[in-house]
Amino acid sequence: MSKRRIYITVLVIFILAFLAGNLDYPQFLNLPYLPNIPFKLGLDLQGGTHLVYEADLSGIDQKDQGVSMQGLRDVIERRVNYFGVSEPLVQVQDNAGSHRLIVELAGVTDSAQAIKMIGQTPFLEFREYKENYQEITAKNDEALKTTGTVEVQLEDPFQPTLFTGKYLEKAEPGFDETTYRPLVLLQFNSEGADIFAELTAKNIGKPLAIYIDGLPISAPIVQEKISQGKAQISGNFTIEETKSLARNLNAGALPVPITLISQQNVGPTLGKISLEESLKAGIFGFFLILLFMIVFYRIPGFLASLSLLIYVALVLVLFKFMSVTLTLAGMAGFILSMGMAVDANVLIFSRFREELKAGRTYLAALEEGLRRAWPAIRDGNLTTILVGLILFGLGSSFVKGFAFTLIIGNLVGMFTAIIITNYFLKCFVNTKLEQVKFLWS
Repeated sequence: MSKRRIYITVLVIFILAFLAGNLDYPQFLNLPYLPNIPFKLGLDLQGGTHLVYEADLSGIDQKDQGVSMQGLRDVIERRVNYFGVSEPLVQVQDNAGSHRLIVELAGVTDSAQAIKMIGQTPFLEFREYKENYQEITAKNDEALKTTGTVEVQLEDPFQPTLFTGKYLEKAEPGFDETTYRPLVLLQFNSEGADIFAELTAKNIGKPLAIYIDGLPISAPIVQEKISQGKAQISGNFTIEETKSLARNLNAGALPVPITLISQQNVGPTLGKISLEESLKAGIFGFFLILLFMIVFYRIPGFLASLSLLIYVALVLVLFKFMSVTLTLAGMAGFILSMGMAVDANVLIFSRFREELKAGRTYLAALEEGLRRAWPAIRDGNLTTILVGLILFGLGSSFVKGFAFTLIIGNLVGMFTAIIITNYFLKCFVNTKLEQVKFLWS
């Protein structure tokens, strides 16, 4: 490879590093046309709200409970995103028959606001008559006659069905074609359309009650089997009420009811302290690495330190553009990957020194050192990435964050060690500094 091509490549690397650095910290030079994308910090670094909900799966078959909990997780995540909370952490926790949903909202320090976001999510369900509904209705009528008030505790003649809001595809406000009263039109997905068709087929001539959050909203009489996957919620609604209900249902109708059992605020002060301490530890460790590399390896160590600075800039840019939510665990994965990047340089430099001592020329020693070090670098990084993939696939949220930053860091670390540091070293081929053995061995 010609020296001119090497110098052009190095220049491109420096330009890339310059742009990456300014994207990481745009306030440094305030360059125009560069997007100012903030880092996304997790609950432990930014503060926020930690909520624990208990899901009621008593009406769900055992085999369908896992699917229902995952559907619940998806709905809650979509719901809080709808209200402008970016990167919420929503995870399912099953333990000894208890089905819980953990919700962490970074940056939301008002727990009442967070509860309101999730609490406004309606639980939509369709109910049919119980087998003894006539007996129940008679008892209720008798109770009302005896007490003369509607506040007496009455038994609900309707029973839940398998048809809930998890089959909802779309909801929109509309008007009754006959009375012109406001109502909400529902469109179900293909699976829901089949279930709804079976449900209406067996309830022809009977009411099919629509419940929102356990309260009856409407109980229209089924005239015929409905196979088009459509329904409507009618009642004494105003136009604004139908718009609000449709909007909430579109944001996510819960497949199962939930109850808040725990709430905890993580203050921004604690998050700020954690962030500052993490940054201090990372910066201190990083400069210790640079010092070791320069003292022990001299010019190669200095060039490796330069490539590590570029490595940090590139990884942070990727974190920004990939919308990675940084937590303490994620930062730990990033720092660990930094150590792997240093390890790759150490392997190359050690082989490079051995080849120089064996009498090879500078360029031959560099190429042979890289060739012999590559299998160890490849195997070490790929096994780490493989473990990271396993942790990401099977681990919980914080483990996933650690694994993801570790994987990204290792991939970029291999690039900087094999490509960037190698090109930096090639700049010294056939120069006077090449002849000074103390600087290289």
